[in-house]
Amino acid sequence: MANKVLPDAATALKGLTFDGMTVMSGGFGLCGIPENLIVALRDSGAKNLTVISNNAGVDDFGLGLLLKTRQIAKMVSSYVGENKEFERQYLSGELQLEFNPQGTLAERIRAGGAGIAGFYTKTGVGTLVAEGKDIRDFDGETYVLETGLKADLSIVKAWKGDAEGNLVFRKTARNFNPMMATAGKVCVAEVEEIVPVGSFDPDQIHTPGIYVDRIVQATFEKRIEQRTVRKREAA
Repeated sequence: MANKVLPDAATALKGLTFDGMTVMSGGFGLCGIPENLIVALRDSGAKNLTVISNNAGVDDFGLGLLLKTRQIAKMVSSYVGENKEFERQYLSGELQLEFNPQGTLAERIRAGGAGIAGFYTKTGVGTLVAEGKDIRDFDGETYVLETGLKADLSIVKAWKGDAEGNLVFRKTARNFNPMMATAGKVCVAEVEEIVPVGSFDPDQIHTPGIYVDRIVQATFEKRIEQRTVRKREAA
């Protein structure tokens, strides 16, 4: 087996990026985003990207960095909030946007990774989401056809990984990452810690290494998207 462990994010993406590619990027808000691989993707210069991600980070962090450099041509997302540049580019017609209900987005990604071409769901029936899509009735209920999603490259962030690419995620930072790892032709993971092979109980592995092609250990800024604190009581 070729060595999957690489020294840094730029090396991990070497030879994988190209103009017009489709990229899946894990994360929810700023939780569990592959922040180092996003910077490396920006620095690669690849443009006209289609990016599949729940949202696009904030203006100066996460996928917001790729919006700032105009490397993203289309987003497939469920949420625009928190990123003014995302909103501005979309409303001005500079950025294509394919909106998805959040659960539908998750299932489209899972389906793509599982080799499922499409599925019918009740979510979105009778709304703009269903326009131009196949509509059918099952047992007296109306459903809309949604297609599976796949990508040329998946970039994900995990808590721990080993040299074989087995990954363990931490709490809500898991979010879209495991399903995206299965839906890319190539998957690159960044982790907080690389542990020796055999350290994981097989039953506790969230993403088996067969889905992961390259892995890099990195450091993380771990920003808080919206800091909310309790007001101090009057003395």
